[in-house]
Order: sequence, then C-alpha cells, then structure tokens
Amino acid sequence: MSTTEFIVILSTCANKTEAETIATRLVSERVAACVNITENVTSIYEWQGKIEKGTECLMVIKTRATLFAQVETTIKELSSYDSPEIIALPIEHGSPEYLKWIADATKID
Repeated sequence: MSTTEFIVILSTCANKTEAETIATRLVSERVAACVNITENVTSIYEWQGKIEKGTECLMVIKTRATLFAQVETTIKELSSYDSPEIIALPIEHGSPEYLKWIADATKID
C-alpha cells in the first residue's frame, strides 16, 4: 500500500450543520473514511473585489486520491457557497495501520 494513494481534502462550510451534512454523506457513501470538523475558523479573504472576514467550519477529509472527484461533487452539491474551497494534499507519510483503515473504510464494492 503506497502513501500516495491517500489524500487529505480541506474544505470550509458556512456552519456546523452544513459541515455535518456533507461529512455524513461522504462517510455513509464510503468516499471518505473520516471527516474532522473544526468550528469557529476565522477566514480573511478577497471576494468580488473586497476583503472579507467571516467565521466558518473547516472540514479535514481523509480519503483515497481516486475518490477526489466524488468528494468534490458531493461538496459542490451540498455546499451553500458559490465556489467552495476543495483542495487536496497528498499524505506523504502515515502509520500503516491508519492508512489500512482509510483503505478499508473507503472500499466501494
């Protein structure tokens, strides 16, 4: 099992309810092994020519690289944002037991 097979996807949501809805769908459909949700993340960004500041929820999604498109589709479908953050980072190192768990939890039959 190669670590390059796995990724962490970061995505922000407007609120905890939205994040939990997305996380539940991803895990129940086995396209993510786990989603951590952190509330009250302060985000400062430019949007439509203005500097904005807001409070969001951050989702940290653990999955396989081959499932990125399915995760992206679900987030876009359920997000209230016009252009939700959906970025993936490769997992370069990880404990073999944890990576095996991600693999097992994301098997699609």
